[in-house]
Amino acid sequence: MLHDPLLLAARHGQWVLVAGLVAGLALPGFAHVLRPWLPALVALLVFLSLLRLKPGALGTALRTLPQTVVVAVVLQLALPLGVWGGAQTLGLGAHPATLAMVLMCAAPSIMGSPNISMMLGAPPDHALRLMIVGTALLPLTVLPVFAIMPVVQGTAAIGEASVRLLVLIGLSGLTALGVQRLGLRNASSKTHQRLEGASALALAVFVIGLMPQVSVLALQAPATLVFWLVVAFGTNLGGQILAWCVLRRHLPRAHAVPLALITGNRNIALFLVSLPPETTAPIMGFIGCYQLPMYLTPLLMARLYRSYPN
Repeated sequence: MLHDPLLLAARHGQWVLVAGLVAGLALPGFAHVLRPWLPALVALLVFLSLLRLKPGALGTALRTLPQTVVVAVVLQLALPLGVWGGAQTLGLGAHPATLAMVLMCAAPSIMGSPNISMMLGAPPDHALRLMIVGTALLPLTVLPVFAIMPVVQGTAAIGEASVRLLVLIGLSGLTALGVQRLGLRNASSKTHQRLEGASALALAVFVIGLMPQVSVLALQAPATLVFWLVVAFGTNLGGQILAWCVLRRHLPRAHAVPLALITGNRNIALFLVSLPPETTAPIMGFIGCYQLPMYLTPLLMARLYRSYPN
């Protein structure tokens, strides 16, 4: 049993993600092979997350929908507008780093947030609800952000991408609920551990397709790479730490961990398929570097999130 690869992946999930990052940096050619399969991997991640939901989670999600909508609007609308306002005050409104941070804050949760939430010892339910609701609201919440940033165009394409993503999530969810009812009603703890291991492996493969830009910068523009690494780590981990320091005083750990996690980890890659290449070209370094703190979160943040067990 010790040699079961899925159980091993579940036991060492954070290191599986690190291995994915290393593979993405070392094998940029493989990333181009994987890129067409990224939507399928997103569907697989959602499917695996939904398989692990507790019975009655759907009813709870409907009862808490108003609160989830409020949280999504704060994260995806109020926060990016605040970042933009602060940058304008400092005279940095036209800087590429401002565009990167505003788009990051305007994006919904990453697809892997339920899986990473489980790695940090919190249930996936709250992260999954916020991921789905945030994605559904994106065509609306992003409009005011685009209105104050004329450099960003392609609002209609953003809406189309969000609809495609919602359809993907919906189909994955229906499949997962069917499998759960037919075969996982009385699943053992080892079965759930194997599902967790499968999620870690899927995340590791997913990140490989997002990493080639970092390798390019390391070879051609190391100073630019260092700059974007500082911005990416500061935005991601800094956002998580600030959110956690506030939330842990007011919410149970099961709610505070996924909310803090999502504050710093957003699906900015969604804009790559929605905005014109000339708009995203100046921030491609940030998008590549942003994957590093994202997938290192279970390793770097575990001690902080586990330091308050209740």
